[in-house]
Parts: sequence; C-alpha cells; structure tokens
Amino acid sequence: MTAREPKSIAVIVGSVAVAAAAITVGVLQGSANSETFAGDMSTGVTVTATTAPSEAPIPAAAPAITGPAPLPLEEQGLPG
Repeated sequence: MTAREPKSIAVIVGSVAVAAAAITVGVLQGSANSETFAGDMSTGVTVTATTAPSEAPIPAAAPAITGPAPLPLEEQGLPG
C-alpha cells in the first residue's frame, strides 16, 4: 500500500458522504401534502368546460394543381 492509496480512498469516501447528504436534504425538504410539490408549486389541473364549434374555423385545404406533375428536365430521359 502506497502513501497515495489512503488519500484517494479518503477523497472517494468524502465525495460519497457529500452526495448522500445532498440527496437526503433534497428528499426531506419536500412537502408531505400530496397536492403540492416543491413547496408552494401546485400540480393540480384546471378544467374549463366549453362547447365545441359547430363548423371548423378554417376550410379544408385543396391542392391548386390536380393530376400527375411533369418530371424535371434532368429526369425526363433522352429526347426522341
């Protein structure tokens, strides 16, 4: 065992302890109330009842050109 190994083990153990403390503090700060999360932040959903419109506000799209489109010049093939 060299003199470096105990120092590196101490750094790893210290890092684990700091991470565990941070996770513990984060978990324990949460509220016990099931309707709130992260303090005063509400997670509830507000629903407003509305009636559906009788007709779509935008007409259906229709293409300006119907039928097959001509091929580009580079794909038409040889003339004749």
